[in-house]
Amino acid sequence: MSNQICDQVPADSPGAREIGFSVPQVYNASRALFDNLGKGRGDKPALIGPAGRRTYAELCAEACRWGNGFASLGLKRGDRVLLFLDDTPAYPAAFFGAVRAGFVPLLINTLTPPDLLQFYLADSGAAIAVADAEFCARFNAEACKDTNLRTLIVVNGAAGDHAAPSAVAAAGWLAQFPAELTEADTHRDEMAFWMYSSGSTGRPKGIVHLQHDMAYSEAAFAQNVLKLAPGDICFSVPKIFFAYGFGNSVTFPFSAGAATLLLPGQPKPASIFSAIEQYKPTVFFGLPTLYTSLTKAEGAHETDFASLRIALSAAEVLSADVFNGWKTLTGLEIVEGLGSTEVLHIYLSNRPERKKLGAAGLRVPGYEVALRDKDGRDVADDEEGILWVRGDSNTPLYWNRPDKSAETIRDGGWIYTGDRFVRDADGFHFFRGRADDLIKISGQWVYPLEVELCLADHPDIRECAVFAAELPDRRMTLKAVVVMNSRAADQREATRRLQDYVKGKLLPYKYPREVIFIDELPKTGTGKIDRQALLRM
Repeated sequence: MSNQICDQVPADSPGAREIGFSVPQVYNASRALFDNLGKGRGDKPALIGPAGRRTYAELCAEACRWGNGFASLGLKRGDRVLLFLDDTPAYPAAFFGAVRAGFVPLLINTLTPPDLLQFYLADSGAAIAVADAEFCARFNAEACKDTNLRTLIVVNGAAGDHAAPSAVAAAGWLAQFPAELTEADTHRDEMAFWMYSSGSTGRPKGIVHLQHDMAYSEAAFAQNVLKLAPGDICFSVPKIFFAYGFGNSVTFPFSAGAATLLLPGQPKPASIFSAIEQYKPTVFFGLPTLYTSLTKAEGAHETDFASLRIALSAAEVLSADVFNGWKTLTGLEIVEGLGSTEVLHIYLSNRPERKKLGAAGLRVPGYEVALRDKDGRDVADDEEGILWVRGDSNTPLYWNRPDKSAETIRDGGWIYTGDRFVRDADGFHFFRGRADDLIKISGQWVYPLEVELCLADHPDIRECAVFAAELPDRRMTLKAVVVMNSRAADQREATRRLQDYVKGKLLPYKYPREVIFIDELPKTGTGKIDRQALLRM
């Protein structure tokens, strides 16, 4: 396979036929932004927020300057550009500029430490990086060693300490380049951008996405679930570098001519409440842990949420407590879904008009979903199986990882997710854990997620995580880490009460042998519970 063309996705798949999706063979993903100019939206707001406002015309002009600027640095078509950016107007501008010019941006988690940053640079071969000034120190000698990095472009401030061979300040540098750029004549199945997996189960994997993938996820999920209109304002607390946040903040609003509210910095409840009141978003995207934090935060009940018409959640199972807490606070029922970076966005989702609490949802039109046993045979309703998904936004490969590609990306374009689900007679899918997390406790098989979901429904628990832990004698046990709504006066008594609760709700042997009380669960950069950090406790 060449570095430029990933011609592995059928042009006329069952999913594409279902939603009537079609793009020409020569297609560039920057059209998601630039097509707004031809629709008379040049003077309409594309971006709003504390980091600045841009109309569609202004954002397109800025993107063209970025594309011309990248080309001036000697990049060739298909070369990678590493983006290490917070959610400010520079992000979509640099992203679309790179794609329009035929280069391949990498969307990197801004919590990445220097040693992992070095891996991303070396693995991708990126010679150019774009970073916020506050992140420049991350490009130290360790990060730059044995990489091709030659230029660091700094946005939102001046370059600080770094080890990159050269650095330029974007503000003055961009001004010299034209604000017009003809799109590269990329193939619809040519690489457009990459994201990296979290690396929670080993070395991170470069997840390649193609030029048509953004348009496909928009046609499948956004048109069927979000139903955005040009007057909408989307506010995604999950950041752009996260596949979920990328669709929420970039793909979907721009494809519909809507506006995006960008909030840089750490998303604290106070800043989120302030942004909602000041900028009046209509569509809100969060995660279960975020909704938990918001419903419990000071100032929640003084905030005006009237502008919101829909609230969405993904990534982790939504508990009844969180669902009901948000509904009490805002009057909105959270619409839960499930997606992955490999598929780019959500492929199972509830609907505003049709939902079941605790379900990942129904199949999103445009995606084929199957539940299969370990031998690959389809299972019936109410039987547990491993989830397989196929759609035209599926990644064709992990970069330089043929072993992992073969494990996950199967014949016919199917992705083996490794997630266990049960599907009911109405077509709703309920998550039951990972295929590989079954453990034996006291001679009996237990799924930690089952226990976690049980504890999450306890009225005294704000959030929790349950996982397997190995004892010194190599036996396995269940450990629960919990955050209580109020600090337990007697932790021994609270432990007994929680253990008895699990014994009463589930089979007695499934209770967690150890319960740890903490003030806050550690989170990853994407807002999920950091289970690797918990394992080290």
